[in-house]
Amino acid sequence: MKKRTLGNSGLEVSALGMGCMNLSFGTGKAADINEGISVIRSAYEKGITFFDTAEAYGPYTNEELVGAALQPMRKEVVIATKFGMISDTGINSQPTHIRKVVEASLKRLRTDYIDLLYQHRVDPNVPIEDVAGTVKELIQEGKVKHFGLSEAGVNTIRRAHNVQQVSAVQNQYSVWTREPEAEVLPLCEELGIGFVPWAPIGTGFLTGKITPDTKFDSDTDLRAVFPRFTPEAIRANMPVVDLLTKIANRKNATPVQIALAWLLAQKPFIVPIPGMDKIEYLDDNIKSVALELSSSDLEEINNGLATITFQGARLNEGLLGLSEE
Repeated sequence: MKKRTLGNSGLEVSALGMGCMNLSFGTGKAADINEGISVIRSAYEKGITFFDTAEAYGPYTNEELVGAALQPMRKEVVIATKFGMISDTGINSQPTHIRKVVEASLKRLRTDYIDLLYQHRVDPNVPIEDVAGTVKELIQEGKVKHFGLSEAGVNTIRRAHNVQQVSAVQNQYSVWTREPEAEVLPLCEELGIGFVPWAPIGTGFLTGKITPDTKFDSDTDLRAVFPRFTPEAIRANMPVVDLLTKIANRKNATPVQIALAWLLAQKPFIVPIPGMDKIEYLDDNIKSVALELSSSDLEEINNGLATITFQGARLNEGLLGLSEE
């Protein structure tokens, strides 16, 4: 597995990370604990060293799963988790709450330090300088190694970085969600910040396995209420799958591999974290790291995307909260 460094932070990770959320929550029923451990450890055996979780996933159960799975190889892996999405009052990045979450996360993860700690969502009620300052203190205490922001805009990122170096920004980014290209990616390049795309294969849409007839369980699958996963939107957005499939067939690859290889080709500091909740998904995802897209391949993808108008708000809008900055 190739390695990448998240910006100027010195934090080296596998070129492809593993989003662990789906093992516990989000796109179906939670995996059995033993099955989940097996998937995570198989990913590690295949070269993945970067694992992403959050207290909100489950909630809490995903951190417990990740902690149990990675305890034997803790020193060889990078664990990222997040604070601030859930509390008795909703989004909460009050300094006292951050400290409370970190202590609880450390126990669930069975570790005495967190490699990368993200603010899960910007808290409009707490100045980002206070958030960054609190994480800076946690870094000085050895409980956290690196600071990250998720779904943050350029003003928030810059202000936070002035207080404590931001090692990574985790925003949604894929061939059908390209908003970071306008401002956030250029800022990350300017400041030496790594970029970690979540939902890099469109929460499953870019696999080509979702059709207008696909049914999502409203009790266990968040996509049941996401605007881009209505039958009408799926039908309207299918040209992006056709585009990826056409190139995949020519390169003896899969649409997933093309989608991930496209992300990896955008910037050297980008490390996607596709959700991999089944062992059979691992190889398909990992092969993307070795897949070379030529300049003509990339031009074909970009030209094709320019002809597609995606229907439906991206899956996060209006549901989980976004930074206004």
